[in-house]
Amino acid sequence: MSEKTMFGVVLTGHGGPEKLEWRDDLPRPEPGPGEVLVRVRASAVNNTDINTRVGWYSRKGNAAEDASWGGKPLRFPLIQGIDACGMVEDAGAGVDPDLIGKRVLVEPCIRQRNGRRLATPEYLGSEMDGAFAEYLVVPAVNAHPIDSPLSDEELATFPCSWSTAENMLSRAGAARGERVLVTGASGGVGSAAVQLAAARGCEVVAVSKPDKAPVLLDIGATEVIGRDEDPKTRFGEASFDLVVDLVGGPAFPTLLSVLRHRGRYAVAGAVGGPVVDLDLRDLYLKDLTLYGCTELDDGVFAGLVRWIESGQVRPLLARSYSLRDIRDAQEAFASKRHVGKIGLKIER
Repeated sequence: MSEKTMFGVVLTGHGGPEKLEWRDDLPRPEPGPGEVLVRVRASAVNNTDINTRVGWYSRKGNAAEDASWGGKPLRFPLIQGIDACGMVEDAGAGVDPDLIGKRVLVEPCIRQRNGRRLATPEYLGSEMDGAFAEYLVVPAVNAHPIDSPLSDEELATFPCSWSTAENMLSRAGAARGERVLVTGASGGVGSAAVQLAAARGCEVVAVSKPDKAPVLLDIGATEVIGRDEDPKTRFGEASFDLVVDLVGGPAFPTLLSVLRHRGRYAVAGAVGGPVVDLDLRDLYLKDLTLYGCTELDDGVFAGLVRWIESGQVRPLLARSYSLRDIRDAQEAFASKRHVGKIGLKIER
């Protein structure tokens, strides 16, 4: 393999795991002005990787028309992978050369190029090639140096899930002493939200399978209730200040009913179903605020890096696979038997 090529896994079209193909002749990207070349050491598996592959994001029912995060068609072959930890090996014009040789976490939400704000953000592994390959190119502002004793695989569990959780809590204004309900709490985003809310001094109630309760209690939840339990029956109406929802589906009306007056609801996932029932009386009579959270607010990722470097939060790396075994990794992820994240070693 020459210096102009690299190895990686490409998505060749929408469909099942068979659409993921290992290649060792992919063109190695070159950094342009304001960009850096990152040698990827580790990545992780996320719902978004699978959702993108199967075309779940399409609103029109035809993935060929609008299956990216931004509602546009994907281009194939595509290198997926929204999580990236690696080393900066090269930099384009206008980039501080001191970045070269730094270990970095890559912020997956691309909000600017060449110093100019994008009208619509792009996302790693969706509108642009991601981390399921030996190298990737990103704007230098998205490569955040990090000083941590954690392994590359542990660090790679943070970018997507944890920045999503931090964005939800930050945007919704989670504060010390508040009571927070987290659905889908054993997943990557949910378990991150539990830790980050607890670190803020919140009282956290996690919704998950009972067998995962010990881990969730260990990372900061004060109580765990089963996915089939009704939080309204368990805690009563007006019992939470904030709901962090990664599930949606039929339980949505109950999640609003348990919010207190001027409560907040933040959502960044819909694994239980994207179409829900909303009683507008719950919304306006209680003066609730609903937050949809995808694009990261400025400063959120830098704040996450500070949480990691402080050691106040810890990664939950349930298992790790080689990139060659990504189909097995996604199958293990889909089984939902783990708490936290499934990692990927970016190795030949």
